[in-house]
Order: sequence, then structure tokens, then C-alpha cells
Amino acid sequence: MILIGELSLWVALLMAAWGTTVGFAGGHYKRPELIASAERASYATFGFLLLAALGLWTALLHSDFSFRYVASYTSANLPSVYKVTAFWAGQSGSLLLWAFILSGYSAIAVWTNRSRNRELMPYVTATLSAITLFFVMTLCFGSNPYARLDWIPPDGTGLNPQLQNPGMAIHPPNLYLGYIGTAIPFAFAIAALITRRLDAGWLAAVRRWTLVSWFFNTTGIILGMWWAYVELGWGGYWAWDPVENASFLPWLVNTAFLHSIMVQEKRGMLRKWNVTLVVSAFLLAILGTFITRSGVISSVHSFAQSNVGTWFLSFLVLAIAVTVYLVSTRLNDLEAKAELESLVSREASFLFNNLLLVGIAFAVLWGTLFPILSEAVTNNKITVGPPFFNKVNVPLGLALLALTGIGPLIAWRRASAENLKRQFTGPVLVGITTGAALFAFGMRDFGALVAYTLCGFVTGTIVQEFWKGVGARRRMYSENAVMALVRLVARNRRRYGGYIVHVGIVILFAAFAGLAFKEEFDVTLKGGENYAAVDPYGNQWRFVSQGVSRYDELNRQTTAVLLDAFRNGKRVGVIKTEKRQYMDSRGVPTFQPATEVGIMEGIREDVYVVLAGVIGEDTAEMRITFNPLVWWVWYGGLIMAIGGLIVMWPQAERRRAQAGYSTVLQPAEQKA
Repeated sequence: MILIGELSLWVALLMAAWGTTVGFAGGHYKRPELIASAERASYATFGFLLLAALGLWTALLHSDFSFRYVASYTSANLPSVYKVTAFWAGQSGSLLLWAFILSGYSAIAVWTNRSRNRELMPYVTATLSAITLFFVMTLCFGSNPYARLDWIPPDGTGLNPQLQNPGMAIHPPNLYLGYIGTAIPFAFAIAALITRRLDAGWLAAVRRWTLVSWFFNTTGIILGMWWAYVELGWGGYWAWDPVENASFLPWLVNTAFLHSIMVQEKRGMLRKWNVTLVVSAFLLAILGTFITRSGVISSVHSFAQSNVGTWFLSFLVLAIAVTVYLVSTRLNDLEAKAELESLVSREASFLFNNLLLVGIAFAVLWGTLFPILSEAVTNNKITVGPPFFNKVNVPLGLALLALTGIGPLIAWRRASAENLKRQFTGPVLVGITTGAALFAFGMRDFGALVAYTLCGFVTGTIVQEFWKGVGARRRMYSENAVMALVRLVARNRRRYGGYIVHVGIVILFAAFAGLAFKEEFDVTLKGGENYAAVDPYGNQWRFVSQGVSRYDELNRQTTAVLLDAFRNGKRVGVIKTEKRQYMDSRGVPTFQPATEVGIMEGIREDVYVVLAGVIGEDTAEMRITFNPLVWWVWYGGLIMAIGGLIVMWPQAERRRAQAGYSTVLQPAEQKA
């Protein structure tokens, strides 16, 4: 299987090259047999890359240390689950995963469009084959996972302790699925630009694939935040790390596109803008991959410096040049079919929404690239830290939160004073009441008060929209409230699924605002000693050390401290925090000791304990942190993902009549 996998990688290179060549040739000369051959090459590329992936997994699971990659990221005593996840732990394996997923996406895109978008598909197929060709070339000639060692070591280096976490099995694949998903809309955009078929027809396929990318990117980011929180031990879940930023950039651009595409569908506006957003999302995904793999940045997520960075930089420059040429020469074909009639309209609010999202993306991109640019110009790397990102993006984020509530309430084209009064009175009162109540209960942090006031306002808009929609169905069909809600969402998944996404965003902003009340305490305790602290809610806590214990387990030596936790005099549980020294199968230490955080989770707050070190036999140095509302970050992310799934779920117009729902209801719902 390993030999088959190694050979299959080279055959996939030939298949991708063939698909690229005959795809473009078939489209240019309108030769159906060449187009069909390119599509079959796309399926074949996926098949051979599947074999290549299975071959590498076989080598990892059988601990074949004759392969450099296996020896570098596994050891004989590594648990099998982490031998599986070691596939994407290093540069070569993660590039193979990228190529494999891309070829799978390409095969699905070709198959689902075998009877539609036929004028676009030759160029879509060829573009996807060209992108796949780049990745397979990088694997074969730059970072081959099947490269062998000159001698076979008795054991491998093992897996980095920070990667020996359940998050390793779910976070990277989700993020890759999101990253790579941007390639499909990019290919459709390139095909539309080449053929000048720039009407709304190409947007349907692009919107669905953008939703797929957005969904997995959202899930991957949230999982990454959770992983950082439970593994890295610094007490937070987002540090504006360059690689975190690299995953955030395509998400911002995709989110902007999913809003502005509605304006093009409804009014024929923002056509240039939408094409630019589609291609930018893919280019930013490639840029993020470049800065991760080139070694030009310092990050806990980045790979070691290698020549792969040169490959990605060259590909990025070529892709930018091609897209700039195609867009600039098709500007006349992208002219808007309508103009903005009023700044007080839904399309204007979507435009402002887009400007804020792109503004945040630019600020994040600038802060991420500035150390690279400063080093290139002055030979002195100037680091940009969280204070810059927070100072710029917090106000922009709050403005974006406000627009999340404003957009759904304003009419298309031009809103009347009566419309504004009717739509905004309730939500504005909810927002003001929320802020006033929190102020009355003692909240004095200005930023948090603004955030919670806006959260109340947006929640009011969402509840109002659902209330009106459910009311319309109940009046027309005499349905109970639950059935009316279910059918309301089922009939208009894009609209109400989007509102569910907005619910998740509100919860996330509320959770982020809780960071303003975070409390930290550095303590040193011997066995039997205790420490008293007060959390942000005024609760009295006492922590009693049970002492330091040391023991061996699996592939590591563990030093652990147990704390009995008491809140307001009542024992609420035990918190365990550890230091782990990982060993290879010969008992030789590998890597630096890793910290395992102790977390007592709660709806209102987490008690987060990190073992800093041990003095003597029984004295532990620890940091105890009270983190408010952390669980709501995970709840908010889950709700966003559910909303994204609802929006993605296919909804054919023909099903409405089959389900027995009258199409007369739609205008009533829209009016509501």
C-alpha cells in the first residue's frame, strides 16, 4: 500500500497536468471530447491522491521509520489516534491533505455540474486542475511525504505535546475544508471572467460553495479557539497570532460576499465588488498558507522555514497577476444594472456592512504583514501585538454588530420614516433597557456596556423578525407556534438561517465582552495550604492544595497538583493541573515539558488553573484565572454553525407546491 501510494502521487501529477491542458484547450476550441477528458482526469486525480493519502496513513500506523516524515512526527509508543492525526502534523502531510481535499472538492464540483453551467465548466475544471497541479508539484519536488532516510532510526521523534490533544483530530481538517473550499468559487469566477458570462447565472453555484467554505472555516476557527484555550495555558482563546489571523481573513471576505451577493441578486448592483471578493478569499487563503509555511513569521502554529514558501509566493504572484488582468479587462461587463437610490436602504446597509468587514480584514492583514514588511525595508522586525488589533478592530466590530441589527429592518431601495419608526422602536427600546439595567446593577466598563446594549438591540431585531413571520403563518394557516416556526424557517432558509447565524454572533460578542471582567491570581501553595480569592461576580473562593504527585502514564511522565475548590463556603469540586514530560519508547525525553490546564467549567465563568512549576517536593506555583462567559463562545460558535447548515440546505422552488404550502404566503412573509 505504501509503494502504491508513493507511485500514485506521481500519477496524480500527470493527471492534474493533463486535466489543466485539455480543460483549457477544450474550452477554447469548444471540443467536447477534450472537455470530457479533462473531467475524467479530475476524477482520476482524486482517486490517485486518495491512494497516496492511504499510503502515508499506512506508513504512519505501521511506524515505518524509513520515511523521514514518519520518523519526524511519530514514535513507536505514540497512541494510534495521534499516528492518524500526524498525517497533517507536518508540512508534507498537510500539503498532501490539502491536495487530497482539493481534488475531492473538484470531483464533486465537476460531477454536480455535469448537466449545467456547461459553458463555464471547461474553465472551472481546468482552473481547479491547475491549482491541484501546483500542490502536487510542490509535494513531488519540494516537500515529498515519501522521502526516505539514509538510515532507519530505532524510534521516531514523536509528536509535539501540544498536538497530542483531541483538537488535533477535528480542528485542522475543518480549517482545511474551509480554506480549500474557496478554490471552487475562485474557479467559477475565473471561468465567468474568461467567458464573459458575468450575469447572475454563475452566482448560484458560487454562493453554495462559499457557504460550504464559510461553514467549515467558522467551525475550524471556533475549534481552534477552544484548542488554544484548553492547551496553550495562557488563559485566553484568541491572541491575534499570525496564523489565527490567516484563518480569519478568508472568513471575513466570505462573510462580506454572502451579504453583498444578495444585493446583486435583488438589484443587480455590486457586480465588480462581488467578483473581487470571491477571488480575494482564495488569494487570502493562499497568502495564509504562504506565511504559515515560509518561516517568515514566528508563531506557535507555523512550520519550519523551507523552500516551500518560495513555491507558494510564486503561485500567489501568478494568481494575483491573472486575476487582476481578467478583472481589469472585464470592467465593462461588470457594470451595475442599478444605482444606489438612498443611503437609508437595505442595500446601503449591506454596503456599509461590507466596508466594515473589508476594513477589519485590511487591518488584520496589515498588522499580520507589517513585521515582514518592516524587516524587508529596515532589516528590523517590528512586532505588532494584540493592543494594535484590539484598538482598531473592537470599534469596527461594534459598528458591525450594530449593522447586524439595522440591515434586516430597513426596506430595499428607500426606507420611509414610517417604516423606520415601525421597525426600530421595539429593538431600540430593548437595547437601551439592556444597557440601563446592567448599569443599574453596577457595570461600569464603557466598552462592555456598549457591547451589551448593542447585543440587546440586535436580539430585539431578530426576535421581532421571527415574531412577525410566525404570526403571519399562524394567521394564514392556523398553525401552532412551534409548527409555524419550523415551517417558517424551512420555507425561507436563507433569510431565517441567516438570522440564526446572527444569534450566534450576538452570543459571541456578549462572551467577548466578558473578557473585560477577567481576574488573575498568582499563588504558591504547599500541600494543605489554601488561597482565598474573589471572582468577578463577588463570589468568595477558597482553593486548598492536596499536594504534588508524580506518576507515569502512556508515553509521558506526569507531575500533577490537585486543588479542592470551595465557593461561598461550599465545596464545588477538584481542579487538576499538570506538567507532562513526553518520552519515546526508549525512555528518552522528547520536547520540552508541556502544561495541561485544569479547568472547572461553568455557564457564568471558568476557573482556569495553570501549573507554572514545582519548588522542592511539595510546593506548586500556579496561576488561577476567573474567565467569565467562556462557555458562551462555544455556544455562539455552535449556533452560527447550525445557522450556516440551515442556509446551505438545498431548497428547490418546486418543493413548495409538493409540500402543500401556498406560494401566496411569501409576499406576506416579506411584508412581515
